[in-house]
Amino acid sequence: MSDNSFREIRVNEGEDFSDTHSFGQRIVTPVRFSTDPRDIGWVRENIPCQTACPADTNVPAYIRMIIEERYGRSYELNRLANVLPGTLGRICSRPCEDACRHGWPGNGEPVGICNLKRAAGDMKPSGHRITENLYTPSGKKIAIIGAGPAGLSAAHDLTTLGHDVTIFEKEEIPGGMLYYGIPEFRLPRDLLEVEIRNAIRLGVDLRTGVSIGTGESDIKVSDLLKEFDAVLVSTGCMAAIPLPLRNVDDGTDLAANTKNVEYGLDFLVELHRGEKKTVGKKVAVVGAGFTALDCARVAKRLGGEDVTIHIRTTEEYIPVTKVEIHEAKREGTKILGLRSPVEILTDADGNLTGVKFVQNRLGGWREGGRRQAIPIEGSEFIEPCDTLLIAIGQKTVNNILDVQVDLDRWGNVRLGDGGMTSVPGLFSAGDFVNGASTVVEAVGHGREIAIKMDTWMMGHERRKKVVRIESVAEPLRERSFDFIPHQEMPTVPLNKRMKNMEREVETGYSQAEAFEEAKRCYLCYLKYEIDVDNCIYCRACIDVAPRNCIKLVDGIDIKDDGTYGDLHEASEWNKVGAIWVDNNECIRCGACYMVCPTKCISISKQEIFDQDV
Repeated sequence: MSDNSFREIRVNEGEDFSDTHSFGQRIVTPVRFSTDPRDIGWVRENIPCQTACPADTNVPAYIRMIIEERYGRSYELNRLANVLPGTLGRICSRPCEDACRHGWPGNGEPVGICNLKRAAGDMKPSGHRITENLYTPSGKKIAIIGAGPAGLSAAHDLTTLGHDVTIFEKEEIPGGMLYYGIPEFRLPRDLLEVEIRNAIRLGVDLRTGVSIGTGESDIKVSDLLKEFDAVLVSTGCMAAIPLPLRNVDDGTDLAANTKNVEYGLDFLVELHRGEKKTVGKKVAVVGAGFTALDCARVAKRLGGEDVTIHIRTTEEYIPVTKVEIHEAKREGTKILGLRSPVEILTDADGNLTGVKFVQNRLGGWREGGRRQAIPIEGSEFIEPCDTLLIAIGQKTVNNILDVQVDLDRWGNVRLGDGGMTSVPGLFSAGDFVNGASTVVEAVGHGREIAIKMDTWMMGHERRKKVVRIESVAEPLRERSFDFIPHQEMPTVPLNKRMKNMEREVETGYSQAEAFEEAKRCYLCYLKYEIDVDNCIYCRACIDVAPRNCIKLVDGIDIKDDGTYGDLHEASEWNKVGAIWVDNNECIRCGACYMVCPTKCISISKQEIFDQDV
């Protein structure tokens, strides 16, 4: 609309979600959907948090709902991308925050995206209604092996697509690593139980305590392929990687056969199965991931007095969130770097006495942004300990399959473009395919494979990603919001958390804290555009802009895939082709919009949307 007019229709909807969560009057505005590569490319380029999220969560939209105090709607926007918002709001690895534009140099700290995800779940009304878009029954039957995050996400999406889904889980309680690998002080089990129940409530047949494998009493994958239209394997990475020790040359795993030495993953799984676990006074943990930190924090709660984490490089390269490192250190765990274990030391009775390490120095960069650890010759030293927990990673166990599938060089299942293995009808998702990763990656991959399974079974695509474009009447944030400090997550005092394995450490934002943190978001899904036909080149927008975000250009590159490329700035007026908003620099303050004398600047929301075909 060239005059930048804005058509508003207010509709009384009578949506009775609850007295405290009524949408009341809704503003209905012109909306269109686009598959134009330029629109899709703009979203991927200009909403870095959503692009970084493996589940493709619409981050700006759910944060905006918190500002409007529509917590239920915020929760549902999260749930459109992953079925476990409250869970991910506590234990997500937060790749979105690493990408957040607010955390770029000169912009301050990233927005607390993960904490706001939790806030939406915590603050939604008790009578909140979950909404789903459902297809009619398809008559197709699907078996899913494993009730972890990938399996649960796939099961939910496949159910909404009209398929009959049965999950086979070997443990007695669903959740996979969510239940058996993550301590309760990080992830309350009552919350997890509710979100799992909501994920499978549409008719999923959950069968726990059922073993799939090649044993005599196991259900065979080959039999499932005969009974079901498709089978999805999502059993994760459940085999701990042994330590590469010098005194092991015959394949014997000394760590698994030494008293008071355990694999961290097994230690946590057995604890959450209800087994009684004990540690000594001096506990050493080897590893640098979430499992290693969880083991150390559990060991402190079990009575470990001197708990240390030993890593090959340095703390700055640990692939976990800074919050987890901070809390582990607050609780008394020490992190000691630049060392690799080479021997396990025992006494005459076979009891652990210590670990021999070699000193390392930092080398070059490895793939994935981490540093090499180069051992220094002759630098061995001994660290005494009476408990050793090994948490250097996990690997896939594929011996549950009685059918021959193609594997990659790491022993993981190789998938084709359609998400299927080399066996027709057999799909796989999550860590079973990608190796040990994060919960949010498993959730995202489970959803991705679910769509591919549906396409294969139905013979055509029934759910696709498009860009939803909606006009916005006026700027939604103020320049002053940029100077709001990051709201720290409140936690339980140390003297109240260490004696209780179930006491959740993080207590969640208050409503006021959530509101302040949400205001910090740049709302990168807002696109400011200048109508060059109505622009009079007065430069008022450039003069008022607080950053170098509005530029004189003589052209813009178009990439091979149809998306926008680099801007070509013009320094001479006779070469100016347009005044262009550089959305990479724009902080959505609306100053340009307010000052424009011809009202040639428009604002729209550009959102990636899963559209049912």
